[in-house]
Amino acid sequence: MTTPPPILYPRLLLTGAAGGLGRVLRPRLKPHCQTLRVSDIAELGAAAVGEEVMPAPLQDALAVDKLLEGVDGVVHLGGVSVERPFDEILPVNIVGIYNLYEAARKHGTRRIVFASSNHVTGFYKQSETVTPTMPVRPDGYYGLSKAFGENIARFYFDRYGIETVCLRIGSSYPEPKDRRMLATWLSYDDLERLVVASLSSPVVGFSVIYGMSDNPVVWWDNASAKHVGYQPQDSSAKFKNAAEAKQLKLDLSDPAVIYQGGGFVKNSPI
Repeated sequence: MTTPPPILYPRLLLTGAAGGLGRVLRPRLKPHCQTLRVSDIAELGAAAVGEEVMPAPLQDALAVDKLLEGVDGVVHLGGVSVERPFDEILPVNIVGIYNLYEAARKHGTRRIVFASSNHVTGFYKQSETVTPTMPVRPDGYYGLSKAFGENIARFYFDRYGIETVCLRIGSSYPEPKDRRMLATWLSYDDLERLVVASLSSPVVGFSVIYGMSDNPVVWWDNASAKHVGYQPQDSSAKFKNAAEAKQLKLDLSDPAVIYQGGGFVKNSPI
């Protein structure tokens, strides 16, 4: 008989619960809390057993304040998740994360797992290996907003003691879609392992971790983040032949091939 996982939090909040990764994590997080509160501005469906459904726009400070009432921990996936004009990024990804941390401070929330992004360092070259302590090099307004989120998390830990694990998520899909993702791929099972490790580690302080599986091609060095106990068990290796068959040749002058951010380094959403 399988032993159920320990209850980590009386009430855990999942923002962005209607998004791609939110839908993956929603059923996987419920065993780790007594009550899972899910939020988004998109349709969330009916509350399952042990769930609370609370839609809230992140740019609405009063709504976010109410959203954080009674919340012990947060998995924050909410926000714009692709490159967009700055005017679209600003209210949700920048004002919204300020609202989240300020509400967490007021209500005594003790830990946040923040879905940052590999695009915080997207302008490093694919020939480089990046550590979480190296200077950020955002590849667009989206990456810039995630760098701001990491900074506000650092500030709220230093001043108020709210612990945060910032997850610089790579490419989390059922399988890699191209050759770039052989390095950036994060399986759904490893995503769950990473988030649960971030929620359950006794002490995390302010931590930055790259979200990747145990891939043979490595651009990111997570050695400084071993204290959270994340151990990926999947690998992109089995998808190598299929991914390379889709891209038999690479244009080595293409910025999307030169830089780790891929197509984000040259997207122009304006």
